[in-house]
Amino acid sequence: MADITDRIDNVTRIPAAYLKAAPPAPRSVKIEISPRCNYRCGFCALRTREVQPKWDMDFGLFKRVTREMREAGVEEIGVFYLGESFMNPRLLVDCIRYLKQEIAMPYVFLTSNASMAFPEAVEECMKAGLDSLKWSVNAADEAQFEKIMGVAGKLFRRALQNIKAAWGIRNDNAYATRLYASSIQYDGAQQQKMEELLALRVHPYVDRHYWLPLYSMGAFATEREAQLGYRPTAGNQGRIGALREPLPCWSAFTEGHVTADGKLSACCFDATANWTMGDLTKQSFMDAWNSHAFQTLREAHLKKDVRGTVCEQCLAYS
Repeated sequence: MADITDRIDNVTRIPAAYLKAAPPAPRSVKIEISPRCNYRCGFCALRTREVQPKWDMDFGLFKRVTREMREAGVEEIGVFYLGESFMNPRLLVDCIRYLKQEIAMPYVFLTSNASMAFPEAVEECMKAGLDSLKWSVNAADEAQFEKIMGVAGKLFRRALQNIKAAWGIRNDNAYATRLYASSIQYDGAQQQKMEELLALRVHPYVDRHYWLPLYSMGAFATEREAQLGYRPTAGNQGRIGALREPLPCWSAFTEGHVTADGKLSACCFDATANWTMGDLTKQSFMDAWNSHAFQTLREAHLKKDVRGTVCEQCLAYS
């Protein structure tokens, strides 16, 4: 099985065959099982939602669109997008089981903040066939956690406990799920604190850890990011060690992003439906993937001139 960083790099690298207004089906799609999250991270696009949604994805819609994706050639499904999928563990497990056992999706992956990933739910995900489970660890101690994530420090301790427990469950039962972690790469004293925490509480319990830049989250979180004292990188340039040029943005060419209510977005940080390119409750996946709106946006990206488009105000281009 390919390492997680290889898979990330394969998605953020736009092949020649995809450098067109109407590219083939993406290799990877992320689907928002639940748009809800128990964190209020200062750098996250979810903070821009004026009203936090209370509904999760309809399982019937999930089954229909993922079957269409598989038939179109999609090989990887992320059972998350912006929200925390362990907010609805029963639906999450059902989705994983359907993908692996009903439509034989080659690779199913999940990213979680770990605080709601209780051992019982994690084991059910592993039993269902989850290929990859990655933890987001972005605070060095409880004080920073409360400041950045905007919630009680007890969730910091719980997340670390769940990360350790998942490692034991996977190894004790010989499940195939690979366990990973990623962290935002800060600077100075904060970076040193992060490295100390990771060495003690995370590295022993994952197969690999890697670093990410502080994303701009589609430029909507920049005010909050400024308040927190951290400077975001331009757009979503991938991971540290394999950063991509901001234009054309890979997010619009090589990975699909589906919200809980069935909207297909061109942006990996679209919490406010600004980048909606199609409605999967009314269209097939490929009709939405190559809709007129999406093709027009991609043409602008290919010209490296996104003035007048929904991408114009992204930090990457300002």
